[in-house]
Amino acid sequence: MEQIAFAPAHLVPGIEPSPDKMLQGRLFSYADTHRHRLGKNYQQIPVNCPFATTVRNAQVNGPMTVSHQGGAPNYFPNSFGGPDPSPRATWHSDSVTGDVERVDTGDEDNFTQVGIFFRNVLCAPARDRLTTNLANHLVNAQEFIQERAVRNFASADPTYGRMLREKLAKLKAARKVANATQLARKQNAKI
Repeated sequence: MEQIAFAPAHLVPGIEPSPDKMLQGRLFSYADTHRHRLGKNYQQIPVNCPFATTVRNAQVNGPMTVSHQGGAPNYFPNSFGGPDPSPRATWHSDSVTGDVERVDTGDEDNFTQVGIFFRNVLCAPARDRLTTNLANHLVNAQEFIQERAVRNFASADPTYGRMLREKLAKLKAARKVANATQLARKQNAKI
């Protein structure tokens, strides 16, 4: 279990990732994490090795080496039979003309899916646990951040925002009582 290296970049040939920004970042970062955690040869470990094939890359020896690749150089291309790229593994290409750039359209909808999740996926006890967990963490934030968070959650669903606001208010009140009690104890201890 400690050697398993799941990653969204492990795709069946013919299936390609969507252009989602978070997914695109994870396609690269998971492999980096695996190399850091398991070593550069993590794909040679049988649980991570693609089915019915061997992993031949320019990573020679070192941690987690399972199959010795001989004295082959660890660079590409080389004159000693190093692995060649497979043309079957290339992704499709899209032809574009003109300038391509990322533009902030300003109309991204960051709330609809969250509202649907809160209303239609979570049951009442799950909504209660979620808002309690959020409130327990938000109560430690500065007031303006708390207000911004409550506004964002209320934009997703008014009940979501209301539940969060009420739980924050209860936590703040309890904190004031606890602080007042602690202050009174300190003053009584001085007397």
